[in-house]
Amino acid sequence: MSVIIPAILPTSREDLDQKLLQLQGITTDVQIDSVDGRYVSPASWPYLGHSPTEALASLEDDAFSYLGSINCEVDLMVEHPEAAIASFVRAGANRITVHAETALNLPKLIQDFQTTYGHDKGFTPNLLSLGLAINVATDTTLIEPFLDRIDYVQFMDISSIGKQGEPFNRAVLPKIAAFHRKYPDMSIQVDGGVSLTTAPDLLRAGVSRLVVGSALWKAPNLAQAFTEFTELAQHYGLYS
Repeated sequence: MSVIIPAILPTSREDLDQKLLQLQGITTDVQIDSVDGRYVSPASWPYLGHSPTEALASLEDDAFSYLGSINCEVDLMVEHPEAAIASFVRAGANRITVHAETALNLPKLIQDFQTTYGHDKGFTPNLLSLGLAINVATDTTLIEPFLDRIDYVQFMDISSIGKQGEPFNRAVLPKIAAFHRKYPDMSIQVDGGVSLTTAPDLLRAGVSRLVVGSALWKAPNLAQAFTEFTELAQHYGLYS
């Protein structure tokens, strides 16, 4: 499993395919940001131009199977993620990130995930994992009761999620550090505002996976930028 996770905010299936092609041979893991335009906006593929029901219906089974050696993580920045999980799992996602603030009934969502997929924390880390994301302003007490039933926590470190290139919010650093001290064995990833400048502070705070968007896609050389992030992670004892 990689430490550096490129994030794709696709405007269309063609845009997704084009970006995945660029990542072939560079990474083994990718995060697809799925935004419904309701929880946050603007919408991204497959929601762009469709209602949530239409968007989910358009997802084909094994739609991500062509990725081959690339594992697909889907960040569900959507209202009612309960309704979306099954479609993305059938499409081939092997990691599902749910924003804890969006769940109608978080305990039930997690229980249904376990019941439907036979999921137990860490049972098939390379097949299907469940993580909870929380925003900068959200207290970790929202997710702490469920840590024994999920695989990772994703801290958002920007104030306006669902967009790439947003400024890093340093308020997340003490929050991550405190959480890591309290739960040292829980895998922590961070999404939003991750750059070569902000990454060292995040790694020192206890982050084990960095989800990187604009810092990769806006770089003059994508492969070189990915290598620079990887070398930085190696410096802090994390390896791809």
